[in-house]
Amino acid sequence: MPISRNHLHSVLSLVSSLGAIAFLGVSQPALYGQVVPPALVSPPARPAVVGSNGEKLPGMPKFHDPAPYDIDKHTGYKQIFDGKTFNGWDADTSIWRVEDGVMIGETLEGKPKGNNYIVYRGDKTRDFDLKLQMKIEKGGGGGIQYRSVTGEPWTRPQPKGLPPYDLKFMMTGPQADFWFPVTATSAGHTGQWYSENTMQGILAYRGQVTQALPGQPNRLVANIRDKQALGGYVKVNEWNDYEIIARGGVMMHIMNGQLMAVFIDDNKDSVNNQPGLIGFEIESQPSKISVRDIWLRKFDQNQ
Repeated sequence: MPISRNHLHSVLSLVSSLGAIAFLGVSQPALYGQVVPPALVSPPARPAVVGSNGEKLPGMPKFHDPAPYDIDKHTGYKQIFDGKTFNGWDADTSIWRVEDGVMIGETLEGKPKGNNYIVYRGDKTRDFDLKLQMKIEKGGGGGIQYRSVTGEPWTRPQPKGLPPYDLKFMMTGPQADFWFPVTATSAGHTGQWYSENTMQGILAYRGQVTQALPGQPNRLVANIRDKQALGGYVKVNEWNDYEIIARGGVMMHIMNGQLMAVFIDDNKDSVNNQPGLIGFEIESQPSKISVRDIWLRKFDQNQ
């Protein structure tokens, strides 16, 4: 009996799908043409049964917890600070130094300094995971810059008597804040989403998930937890795990395994959604910011 063109097409599609599944090592059939990543496949909760048409039905998967939080898991990451030099980084060495494997920025009492940044020039990235450890001492604050640029005119003047900013060290763009708790207000900034050197300001306070749709201001869509309660996850004068996850318009700030803030920018052409530089800020004085174990994993399509 001759095989129709449609029948042949169906058979070839089925063979192709089964071949892809076998190649990927998936132990269960694809559903509606979709393939489950093998690492996400869970064993069945009960033995398979036979369906009314004789087919084997695997039933429900066995529910399981995710792998535990681990700041030291670095599969797919690269270390972008060697702990010895500023190779790949631009820094004002009157403020930034390397000491005992740690990147340190420090300003001193009675010696006013404006904002200052250390800039990683090795990559421009939009979609990434960034892991590091950070602590702040003495006062002041700063944060982690990402998807940022340098060279933009600065919106605020230097402290009186200081020369103009050297724009090659000045970063404009999204920032994950980190402040010493000199006051309750400054303590509350840690973990929030802030836009440095633009007129956007704070678009997701600590404890908030906010979203900006095209042509609309940012809007609260969910609360993570009380802003002050989240401060209990921040270690004062000690090392803190700090992570940033950025995918498309979604930017997440995580400290010590606790989600702190999420901003979702659905404006495709927004400045917040462009590939950019990573760096660190120090602001005010006296202040001492220490950073170590800086790991980057990129998911950019053109990498």
